[in-house]
Amino acid sequence: MASRDGYSWTKADGLRPGVPCIGAIQPPSNIASSSSSPSTEFDVIVVGAGYAGLTAARDASVAGLKVLLLEARDRIGGRSWSSNIDGYPYEMGGTWVYWGQATVWREIARYGMQDELESSYDFSRGINKFLLASTGGTQSFTHEEEDALMQSGLAKLFNVDGKDGRDALPMPHSAHLSPSDRRFDGMSVADRLAEMGGQLTPTERLCLEGFVLLCSGATLATTSFYEMLHWWALSGYTYEGCVNHLVRFKFRAGQSSFAVRFLGEALASGNLSYAFSEPVAAVRDGGAQGSVTVTTRSGRTFAAKRVISALPLNVLDTVAFEPPLQEGKAAAARTGHVNQTVKVHAEIRERELRSFTGVSYPHNGLIYGFGDGETPAGNTHVVAFGGQHKHFHPEDDIDRTIAEFHGFTPMNVERLVSAIRNYKLCRRGGRLIADRRGQVFHNWSRDEFAKGAWFFPAPGLLASHFEDLRARQGNIFFASSDWASGWRSFIDGAIEEGTRAAASVRADLIGRSKI
Repeated sequence: MASRDGYSWTKADGLRPGVPCIGAIQPPSNIASSSSSPSTEFDVIVVGAGYAGLTAARDASVAGLKVLLLEARDRIGGRSWSSNIDGYPYEMGGTWVYWGQATVWREIARYGMQDELESSYDFSRGINKFLLASTGGTQSFTHEEEDALMQSGLAKLFNVDGKDGRDALPMPHSAHLSPSDRRFDGMSVADRLAEMGGQLTPTERLCLEGFVLLCSGATLATTSFYEMLHWWALSGYTYEGCVNHLVRFKFRAGQSSFAVRFLGEALASGNLSYAFSEPVAAVRDGGAQGSVTVTTRSGRTFAAKRVISALPLNVLDTVAFEPPLQEGKAAAARTGHVNQTVKVHAEIRERELRSFTGVSYPHNGLIYGFGDGETPAGNTHVVAFGGQHKHFHPEDDIDRTIAEFHGFTPMNVERLVSAIRNYKLCRRGGRLIADRRGQVFHNWSRDEFAKGAWFFPAPGLLASHFEDLRARQGNIFFASSDWASGWRSFIDGAIEEGTRAAASVRADLIGRSKI
């Protein structure tokens, strides 16, 4: 199966839309055209088939509700999906999971996938080094030294209470921001660094800033200090916890192998209808006595007693809500979040770089990279991330993208795969060029249904609008990892939100107290 979220090119067939993805859904709809009438009423319509929407649709279906799932794309997964290219799964968006994230692990256990994970890291062979490249040259450290540098710098950053942040943010899963939380959300990471003065060594500072920008995909001045503190607290207030929760374990067969389990269980209930490639244009709430009608861009109209919007923040204002979104939600949607991360994969010849990790900052467009796997050809898979400090679109300049990888250490790049394109590289006349025998295009910044990567807020967004984003509006409920109480912006947070919305709708429909 292939998704339209991409293009492939071969010499024989030329450029064609679509890249391989097991999350692409066929047939695109299981409802008859006669069902697209307000006279056919569902219990709940779920808008969006990312993990929040998938979870909400599954839970509501299994609970016996009549559910319609509408999705703008032709695939499931939203900002988390994988494409299998030449027998290897490349993660186009959200990737890593961990048993310390209770909500996602509940689902992994539910589907018996505990043994389908693998570690991104393999430090058993090769150079086994952390490379810190800066304008002053490249320093080489052991991974133990890397951990010590990161732990020391981050502990200083978050030590606002003399206890590494443990007293400052003791309850990171709270659904409300405390006065202390709001105060820290008024600060940027740049503000906090200025407040710290000269506490950091130059090496600690480079490592710390590289890590922060990896997390936020923004700049130091546009990264909320509170949200970084929130990630730190969720990770157990240690750098080791951050690595485990953020970038260590992934699905051997790719994220889409997980997402299809949600849809499959929902379909097995017999209560799920769906329509893919149906972007929603408008949602009209009829009020206390009326149903909610949802109109798609193609002109189809559906009706339900309740609606769950699983749209991410940066596209929430692209749908016309009637009555209009409450001002708190509307203001948050106008503001949006700041993460414009560039994520690029490279298949390289150097097997010894399987055990490399690196920061290349502040001169390089790709800040953070590491060996993330081995392809069937025996080559090393390296994944790298860049942000707004030197933002670029990898598909616009392949030579620059290759140079950005060389910013970590010299390497022979055989293939580039990003959320944008997949380039098979070859040499002609001694020059490395893109052979374009297989390309994958997907740019989250340019994607109209995402307009950015994972959620990360600028200072003040959460303090002003966190509760607004989580609140229902009439017969419409809102679920997204972007405003989860715990792992915001993570797959775990999306599942948390989908669970909350489905339980709230079910309680509402049977007359129990609201959740």
